[in-house]
Amino acid sequence: MAYIVTIKNRVCKNIEKLPVPVQEKFKTLLKVLMQSGTNGAVAWQNFSKLSENEYHCHLTYHYVACWRHEKKTIIIEVYYVGSREDAPY
Repeated sequence: MAYIVTIKNRVCKNIEKLPVPVQEKFKTLLKVLMQSGTNGAVAWQNFSKLSENEYHCHLTYHYVACWRHEKKTIIIEVYYVGSREDAPY
């Protein structure tokens, strides 16, 4: 099943400021989310469920990605990519 992944505009601006290796890892995570949804991200470093429909994983030790996935939908919204110190959880 294919998933639709949306990225908030603020996140797009933040991604451009990240180091290139982190940007590449995020692109890989996006592909995984599009193909397998949240279940595909389980293998990522420090993957965890933040709430009923919010998840996160580490792209590197210093950078994380956070997203929402409502149950029984195919839409995933990435709402944060950046420093783990500034993460909204």
